[in-house]
Amino acid sequence: MLKRLEYHFEPKTGWMNDPNGLVYFNGQYHAFFQHYPYRPVWGQMHWGHATSDDLISWQEMPIALFPDQEYEDEGGCFSGSAIVKDDCLYLFYTSVSKRLGQTQSVAMTRDGKTFEKYSGNPVIRSYPDDGSADFRDPKVIPYKDEYRMVVGSGKDGEGRVLLYRSTDLLHWSYMGVLFRDASLTTVMECPDFFPLGDEYVLMFSKMGLIERSTQFVAGAFDGERFIERTRFEVEIGPDFYAPQTFLAKDGRRIIIGWLYNWKRELDEGASYAGALSLPRELTMENGRLYTRPVKEAYPLLKPSDISVRISGTKVIVSGKYEFDTFSPIRSVSILKDTKTVEVFVNGGECAVSKWF
Repeated sequence: MLKRLEYHFEPKTGWMNDPNGLVYFNGQYHAFFQHYPYRPVWGQMHWGHATSDDLISWQEMPIALFPDQEYEDEGGCFSGSAIVKDDCLYLFYTSVSKRLGQTQSVAMTRDGKTFEKYSGNPVIRSYPDDGSADFRDPKVIPYKDEYRMVVGSGKDGEGRVLLYRSTDLLHWSYMGVLFRDASLTTVMECPDFFPLGDEYVLMFSKMGLIERSTQFVAGAFDGERFIERTRFEVEIGPDFYAPQTFLAKDGRRIIIGWLYNWKRELDEGASYAGALSLPRELTMENGRLYTRPVKEAYPLLKPSDISVRISGTKVIVSGKYEFDTFSPIRSVSILKDTKTVEVFVNGGECAVSKWF
């Protein structure tokens, strides 16, 4: 019998990839996720749903969003985010149809159990001239007395993050390209944008990459323009993609990623695939970004039979998997589960996530 993970969420059956709609709502943590419930392979996307009281133990809930509308009749309900307004939880997601392609839609819930799709969907019906048919993964955040949405896209071989604004979460206007860079990727997937310390951090996944696939860019934001200061790659991978951040009930900025990768072969006999990474706290300290296990996970960081060897700037896991941190290594902490390992270097300067 295949072993299940003990400290990470994975679905009972079927396929899962990107975490969606991470949020603290109605006294619980909610993690939605890309889900194909019928087979452990990619299919027409649903939104799975899990809840937790402590960020470590998760309970799988009934599926939150089914692709049951005309504007979702091809790819289904792709990735997105969640935000709370007036005791109502809004779920924003990319709806994918044969006629319209990738559009942005919203569903609402007041109890965290029953979900109603907005009658005016899609709330963004087409991509702007600055974007392309790759137009997905809306992340919505509050900004002063308004809201901002970032959407991943690309055009002419250049990865882009597009910016929208709203006052009511239902009507959106396009503001322009927030960030672009052809040297990083052709499409910037699963963007996130959030304040951290005295700055804003833009995070996105670089489509097609396995290692160092998550990019962080810190800088200044005035509501319309983002001025870059510096870049970080704090997660090496190879089993970490499409992360999303949210605020814990005490205000910590938490990040969770997809603990798997697109090229990984399914375990023989498995009826499920994919997992969520250990929740981590993001902090900005002295101009540097750190990613560390949440304090709730500290008891899990203990000696294990996973061998980690340090050679200069390199980390060698189990004598086989080698990663270069590009900086001297002073300390290493390890979280081992039944078939995964997450290694945290120099108190959180970088992390390595690996599925065995």
